[in-house]
Amino acid sequence: MKTGIKVGDIMTRNFEAVTPDTSVLECARRMIKRRVGSLVVERDKKLVGLVTERDIVWALSKKPKADWSKIKVKDIIPRKTVTIRPSADVSEALKKMRKSGCRWLPVVIKKRVIGFVTIKDILRIEPELVEDMAQVFKIREESEKLKRARGEERWIKEGICEECGNYDILYKVDDRLLCETCKDNI
Repeated sequence: MKTGIKVGDIMTRNFEAVTPDTSVLECARRMIKRRVGSLVVERDKKLVGLVTERDIVWALSKKPKADWSKIKVKDIIPRKTVTIRPSADVSEALKKMRKSGCRWLPVVIKKRVIGFVTIKDILRIEPELVEDMAQVFKIREESEKLKRARGEERWIKEGICEECGNYDILYKVDDRLLCETCKDNI
């Protein structure tokens, strides 16, 4: 399903970035002001992570009475961030987004963030990919239903993944509780 379009050709070059010591409250204000759903977290132009609306809402649900102006973004971001190279095909970006469950990917060269690509960026260039994506999601959903019906794969509980720190459905792998993404990467 290669498109021939490179991520570097469609990425956003003027993305919003914060440092790991930026407060969660300031991050939320920047997201609202810039009308974005995520911010790149970087130190000395090197990628540290990505903070999303979902991360902030999750943190808020865990500590509703906290003083968010004192809590740093480094305390709530996931430990593992999925990235992509600018030379990668757009279809590879979609696969990574689908597998990791994220809608944004920092575009990096040697851990230095040079851009940011979103599902909106991709669909703006290749709207016919919507049909391909829908078909792939349907196939994946059906195969997961079959696995569950046969009892091949059982999830244990919901919680925090011991590998990446994301809150998700967890599977037991080698005496560790991992989310589906980390389980598939092992």
